[in-house]
Formats: sequence, structure tokens, C-alpha cells
Amino acid sequence: MRVVIVGAGKLGFSLAERLAKEEHEVIVIEQDEERRLIVQNGLDVLAIGGNGTNPQFLTNSVAKDADLLVAVTDSDEVNMIACMAAKKIGIPQTIARVRNQEYAAVADQFNFNESLGIDLAINPEMTTAIEISRILLTPAALAVEDFADGKVRLLEVKINPESELVNIPLQKLTLPPHILVAGILRQNIMIIPHGEDFLLPLDNVFFVGGAVAIEKFGKQFADKKSKIERVMIIGAGRIGRHLAKILVNAGLSVKVIDKNRERCRDLADRLGKGLVLCGEGTDIDLLVEEGVGEADAVVCLTDDDKLNLLLALLAKNLGAQKTIVRVGRSDYMSLMGKVGVDVVLSPRLLTAGVILRQVRRGNIVAVTLLEGAKAEAMEILVSANCQIAGKKLKNLKFPRNSLVGALIHGEEVCVPNGETSLHGGDRVVVFTLPDIVKKVGKYFESRI
Repeated sequence: MRVVIVGAGKLGFSLAERLAKEEHEVIVIEQDEERRLIVQNGLDVLAIGGNGTNPQFLTNSVAKDADLLVAVTDSDEVNMIACMAAKKIGIPQTIARVRNQEYAAVADQFNFNESLGIDLAINPEMTTAIEISRILLTPAALAVEDFADGKVRLLEVKINPESELVNIPLQKLTLPPHILVAGILRQNIMIIPHGEDFLLPLDNVFFVGGAVAIEKFGKQFADKKSKIERVMIIGAGRIGRHLAKILVNAGLSVKVIDKNRERCRDLADRLGKGLVLCGEGTDIDLLVEEGVGEADAVVCLTDDDKLNLLLALLAKNLGAQKTIVRVGRSDYMSLMGKVGVDVVLSPRLLTAGVILRQVRRGNIVAVTLLEGAKAEAMEILVSANCQIAGKKLKNLKFPRNSLVGALIHGEEVCVPNGETSLHGGDRVVVFTLPDIVKKVGKYFESRI
């Protein structure tokens, strides 16, 4: 697929890097020469200097034959106009990063996106806030992902050393019906498990299954301390503001700390029941006075990755039960996990998962990047004429580092085994390592 990316900032660079690795033809358009050169010298993509909002420029460049245009500049309005220009010259699919919630509020009411030629509008900060809220509202979870319209759920938990699940081969492990171990993160290495594998203490384990079964099963990993009722948010940027409103509406006690007085005043006017404090998040006296040690969770959302790490460690040291950190650089994720941060989230990776679904469109319904893109979970629609349809899983030479974790047949959810056959119209949730995504995808491609 030929993909045009307008904007070579952090998100644009990350998307170009990811798509290039998947061997897509990537064209990056950037007016700033310094940014353009960073892309040109660092990635195997075509970097063009120019105005991605100009239909004439797009028509006279290699971008005109693109299958998809993704506009991710720092300006919502520029992104919208770029999508409009792309549609005018015949590019069939467009995606725009739109952060301003005022645009989202009128999008459905006035067919706003459709009138501008935007097929998909993405708000990375809102996406991240929703992901954090789902983790906070699920006891003991390090990550929560839903598939198949909420029928299937993926739950990541850390295995306690005293757990009765450890040191037993998975083929002999007794789990509740409709639940499967889909992945194991051990010493920063992702394992797609098979029957001979087993769980070890302090592994991060991904369980997948029916949403109701997973919700019930997940309760065994939670204790009284796991329930989240009091949350402290440090940083009232876009993510912090979105998250605070979601949590207050969910009935949680929320305190927000930010050093920017204008941000604090604006959030306080909008928040209602929550408490907004103007001050430095590194002020230990302020944190102690406001009860950081009694907080069930502290969420660090400043724009500085190193500061977020420092704040999380400080909160842990003062007694906070759970820490969640937002990072801009995904290569920091494994480091933060090693030093004691409970949950690390990258808005760029969450956004990339949404865009990858569009790039791989067809039978790919959803894509989720796990643990800094160490693995992927894909929801795939089985077509009646693909090579996997009608065959038992045991008779397929499915790649070693991949696993069909859940099958959705109509309204029924089950965990497949070797005797399971897939049929046209079914949906499956597949777990795989990144280097074999294309190989796995071929099993589900329609045969002409």
C-alpha cells in the first residue's frame, strides 16, 4: 500500500518507521527542512518538502497515487484541510489527527468529518485517557483491551509468586472455560505460549476470553488494596483533562496537580466534583499534604518522560499503590517497567494501532500493539474463501510465534483448540510477534 503521511513530528516519524518495516510504500510530506532531513536520513521512506494541504502540490507529486493519506501535523485545521485536498485529487482513504474536542462535539451532528473528506479522526490524548480509565476501573489490571464489540477481552496481570498458576505446563493448567493464556512477558521478552510453556512468578501474563469470563477470572488477582477509588493525576494537559472528567463521571475521587495556573482554572471550571491544585508535582511537601501516599493510583502525565518517571518513583516511595506513566519515547517503556512503574502507556503506539487497522484494512477489524509493540493482537474477519476457512487448526501450519486466542461465531465466544474449524463470517483474535504479522495475514487473505 502507498501511504502519504503529512507531518514529520514524533507521531509522523513513528508511523513512517512502523509502516516502512511492514514494507509499505511510505511518502512523508514536511515543510520544515530540518524535520524532513531527519526522516530522510533515518528511515527508508521518501521524504518530500512541501505543503500537504495544497491540492496542486499533491497532484504534481508521487502522493497523487496514494491509497491512504494520514495527516498528523500539530495543527488540527491543517490536518483537516490536508484530508480535504487529498479527497479532491482522488486519494480514497484519509485519517486526520484532531485534538480539539469542540470539533468532535459537532462531528456527528453536522456530518463534519464527512463534509471535510475525513474518513477517520483520531484524538491520541482521548484514546490514551480512555485506555488509562479502563485500566483503573479493572482491579489488578496492567492493561485491558476489548474486541468483537466487547464480547472478547484481553487482560494483562502480573503473576504473584504465591499464585497456584505458576510452574505448571499450560497444557496441564486448569483455567476456567473460555479463557486462554495468549502471551507472556518475561524479562522484557514476549513469548507467544504453547502447551509446554509455563508461568513463572512476576511474569506479565495476557489472558484472553469471553468478556464476562475474564471479568470474573480477573478478580482472583485483585485484593482489597487493588480497588481504585482515589486517583491523583499529575499534569493537566489534554490527557489529564480528559482522564479527570472520565474518572469523576465514574464516581472516583480525583485530585489533579499542575503548575500552569490557567490550565488549573480551566479544568476546575469544567470538572465539577474533582479537586484541582496549582503546584509543582515534584513538591514533596505538597504531595504528602494532599495524600499521595494514600492514593490508590498516581497517574503521571507531564510532557517530560524523565519527570514522569521521577514522579512515579517518588509517589511509590511515599506509599502510592499503583503508578501509571505516559511516555513520548516508546524505547523508555521497558526501562520504566524494570524500575518499578506499574503501567507505561505511549499515545503514539495507541494511535499507531488505530492507523494500522486502516492500512491493513479488508478483513482486519482491529489492531492493538502490546508492550511497546513487542506483540500484536489482531481481530480478523474470516472470509469464506480464505485458505484457513473450513479447516481444523491442527491441520494448518500456523506460524510458531502466533496463536488464535479467541473465536467469535455469531454471538458465541469460545477458546479454539486443534479440533476447531473456522468458517466464513467468524471473527478471530490472533496474537503474534511483529516479525510474522504479514505471514499470519496471508492465511486470512481471500483467494480469487
